[in-house]
Amino acid sequence: MNDAASFRLGHAQSRDWEEAAAQCLEQIGPIPTAANLGFLYLTDIFADQAQGILEYFRSRSGVQHWAGTVGIGICATGKEYYQQPAMAVMLACVPEDSFRILPFYNRAADRLPGAWEDWLNQSHSLLAVVHGDPANSNLPLLLEQLNDELPDSYLVGGLSSSHGAHPQFADDTVEGGLSGVVFNHTVPVATGLTQGCTPIAGQHTITSCDNNIISGIDHRPALDVFNEDIGEILARDLNRAAGYIFAGLPIKSSDTGDYLVRNLIGIDSQGKRIAIGDLVHEGQAIQFCRRDGKTAWEDMQRMLDDLQKRIAGTPRGGLYFSCLGRGQQLFGEDSAEVNMIRQSLGDFPLVGFFANGEISSHRLYGYTGVLTLFL
Repeated sequence: MNDAASFRLGHAQSRDWEEAAAQCLEQIGPIPTAANLGFLYLTDIFADQAQGILEYFRSRSGVQHWAGTVGIGICATGKEYYQQPAMAVMLACVPEDSFRILPFYNRAADRLPGAWEDWLNQSHSLLAVVHGDPANSNLPLLLEQLNDELPDSYLVGGLSSSHGAHPQFADDTVEGGLSGVVFNHTVPVATGLTQGCTPIAGQHTITSCDNNIISGIDHRPALDVFNEDIGEILARDLNRAAGYIFAGLPIKSSDTGDYLVRNLIGIDSQGKRIAIGDLVHEGQAIQFCRRDGKTAWEDMQRMLDDLQKRIAGTPRGGLYFSCLGRGQQLFGEDSAEVNMIRQSLGDFPLVGFFANGEISSHRLYGYTGVLTLFL
C-alpha cells in the first residue's frame, strides 16, 4: 500500500498511558511520509492525561493535526474497550489542502475564521467530523450554525462521554464546546446512520403541550394514546416501560424515515400527561418506539448492507460513533457491534467511541450508530 493511500491504526489497553501509546505506534509501524492527520480516542480514565498523550503522539509521529475526544467506551477495528484504560489512534494520509481543523466553538457568537473563506469558496460537498461537550446547552444551536456556515455540508460525530472531564482534540486539547475536522470534496466518503429503536405503531400528532410535557396527542389524553401503543401488559405496569419504550420525533426532511429518539422522563397518571427529554410544539409528529437487541441488530445490518452497495471494495479507513446505550447492552459481549462492520465491509482501520449523543446531518440523535467510511 503506498503512503498516499494508507490509513494506519493502533489500539491498546494499559494502565500506563505511555505503554499503551507505545503499543499503538508499534502496531502502526513506520509512519507514512504522507501522514498528515491523526484521530485519537481515549477512554475517560485517561481524560486527565489527554494533553500529554496528544503531545506524545504528535512528537513521535510527526503528524501535527489531530482530532478526537474521550469516551466511557472506545472502539477500533473488531475491538471495543469499556471501563478500562485504553486508546485508539488512526493516522490518515489525505491531500494536504483537503481538510481544516475546526476552530473551537462554545458560544453562539463564535464564527469560522475569515482565513477559511478562500478554501470554502474552492470546496464543495463538505464533511465535518465533530465532537461536542454534552454539558454545553448551546450545542443544538452551534450545530445548526456550523451547518449554515459550511456550504453543501454534512455533519457527523458524537458527544464526549466521561465520568469526569470531557477533553477534545482539535490540534490542541480543548473542552466545553464543539470541535473537529472538516473535509472537502477531494476526500471521498460514505456515511450511514442506524437506529437502535423501532417504531411500535404509526405516527401521531401532538395537540397540546408545554415545553417537554405532552398532555394531548391526536386530541386525546397523551397517556391514553401511549398506553394503547405500548400494549396492555406494559400499560398495567408503566415502570416496566422505563428504558425500553422511548419517544420518537420524526424528521420532516428525511426521506429514509429517520427520527430522533428521546427518553421518557416522567408520567403523570392522574393528569394523563407524559414528559420527554426534548422540547416539543403543537402540531409536531410523535411515535413511540421500543429498544431491544433484535431490532438494533437488524437495523445495523440494514445500514451495512446499504453502504456495501454504495462503495467499491474495502474502505481505506473509517470512524464509528455509537451510543453508550448500544454496544454490550444491545449487541452482547466480544465486541459484537464493531465486528458486524468488519464482517460486512472488510478488515480496514476503524476508530471511534461510545457517545453521550450522536450527530448526523447537524442533528443530535440518541441510541444510534453513525459510520463514516473513507474511500
